[in-house]
Amino acid sequence: MQSKKNMRRISVLVTAQTAYNLDKLAAMCCYRERGHVIDKLVREKMLQLNGGKRHEQDEN
Repeated sequence: MQSKKNMRRISVLVTAQTAYNLDKLAAMCCYRERGHVIDKLVREKMLQLNGGKRHEQDEN
């Protein structure tokens, strides 16, 4: 069984089209649920916005 470290439960309200696309992406990536897709998309976007830096504080 996998460890569920630092996990939070949230509810997300999306359009029918977004729900369909989340399911499609989950199937393509072999994820069991939509939450994994959301997690991956958010992680990738944050890396893109930060230029790969984890925290601004690390620069100082």
